[in-house]
Amino acid sequence: MLLLVWVLAVLMMALGWHWQRRHTNTGVVDVLWATGLCGAAALLAWFGPGATAPRLLLGLLGGLWGLRLALHLWRRVGHEPEDGRYRAMREHWRGDQRRLFAFFQFQAMLIPLFALPFVAVATNAAVRRPWLIAGVVIWIVGVLGEAVADAQLARFRGQPQHRGRTCRCGLWRYSRHPNYFFEWLHWFAYVALAVGSPLAWLAWSGPVLMFLFLRFISGIPFTEAQALRTRGEDYRAYQRSTPMLFPWFPKRSTGLRTE
Repeated sequence: MLLLVWVLAVLMMALGWHWQRRHTNTGVVDVLWATGLCGAAALLAWFGPGATAPRLLLGLLGGLWGLRLALHLWRRVGHEPEDGRYRAMREHWRGDQRRLFAFFQFQAMLIPLFALPFVAVATNAAVRRPWLIAGVVIWIVGVLGEAVADAQLARFRGQPQHRGRTCRCGLWRYSRHPNYFFEWLHWFAYVALAVGSPLAWLAWSGPVLMFLFLRFISGIPFTEAQALRTRGEDYRAYQRSTPMLFPWFPKRSTGLRTE
């Protein structure tokens, strides 16, 4: 089933690469990544050999998470210019479409990799109600927190007077990346749903991989580099006062206005 997921992801990302050639917007790769994992959750839940309850929750929760994220990202990709992170990457590669195609296919490889927790849940023949309930609660907190953070940032960015300034409202007062934090937290839901599965250990790959990618590879480093390019000293003051990922109370402002 993971091989099928990968083959479908390869085809989807090839179409996405063709779309970005016409629209000059590489950000569609994020939309397709979320869509691919949405489909992977549904596919593995449908064909998995585990008990009905964990598979049903996998299809429902994994599918809704991926669908919400894909729609949120599509609203940005479809109505805004190319994200500065991808624009910088395109300029660095001088628009080389071969490298961009390889980048899209690398994202296709990540879809079955991040679907490993779904395999653990889909093979779970045990029905342990406390752990299933815990998984649902973790999922609600993670997805709701991420949705609130996304909405707060979108509302801030939608006001012209905030152009060139950093969002410090709501959850963004306590973390520079609350959306990433809740995204990471959400992956523990599948750890709980996989308890009792012979492949339960695979479920831990979700939070571990997500933390590594967000913290060190494609999340925070690229996002903060772009923020420093566009917001300069305002973002440096934000870095000095606000925790990077895990929410906590901010330090007293050492630089610019924070409202």
